[in-house]
Amino acid sequence: MMLSFSEKRIAISGGAIGFGREMALQFTALGADVHVCDIRAEAMQDLAEAGINTYVVDLCDRKAASGWISRVSRQGASPIDVLINNAGGVAGQQGKAIELVTDAEWDSVLDINLNAAFALSRAVAPLMKQAGQGKIINICSGAALKASLTGVQAYCAAKHALLGLTRQLAHELGPFGIQVNAVAPGFVFTNEATKKQWDNFGEERQQQLLQSIALRRLGNVKDIANTAIFLASDLSSFINGQIISVDGGS
Repeated sequence: MMLSFSEKRIAISGGAIGFGREMALQFTALGADVHVCDIRAEAMQDLAEAGINTYVVDLCDRKAASGWISRVSRQGASPIDVLINNAGGVAGQQGKAIELVTDAEWDSVLDINLNAAFALSRAVAPLMKQAGQGKIINICSGAALKASLTGVQAYCAAKHALLGLTRQLAHELGPFGIQVNAVAPGFVFTNEATKKQWDNFGEERQQQLLQSIALRRLGNVKDIANTAIFLASDLSSFINGQIISVDGGS
């Protein structure tokens, strides 16, 4: 079966690098009208040249996040068929004792991982209700299900909360024909931060991590994008409120 997203409008947050970039490129190749936002303008330049609609948005500003959804929905006649809440990360932080974590550090991680997804989902929900269909896909983490390898408490808490939001919205929006699901990537190289984390593990811990994965390899951005494509397609029409672990069998 050949998947096609022709005449489908897909909005992806955090689209400049990593999972978001790969999803944007793959959905575009499958015929979708793709809209991505990020705070990094230069990193999206080649995406714009590839015909992808790009927007510079600070998702920590909930008003700006909601405004982005309004802008995307006004571009053309079709509704937003799929929202992918992909923006996230540890905001440059490393694990440390909780008594050393500042309010600002805690808030910054929750803002980009949880609050942005809330603001975008809140903004898109009435549009999808009006259309009588839609899909929201939240990019969570293995840290939504267990302690985080990052050691960053706010990151683990935010991803657990994002999974809770996924399940709650699935029940709330399901009667309107809207599906809400999540993806839980395992350890994947997505940017310099994950490369630094891997290097900091040291050879012994790196080997322990690899040995804990049944497939004996780390994931890549295509593994995550492929799962998002499945959830965004009609093949997932009866999947709702679920989280799919893409971790090679950890």
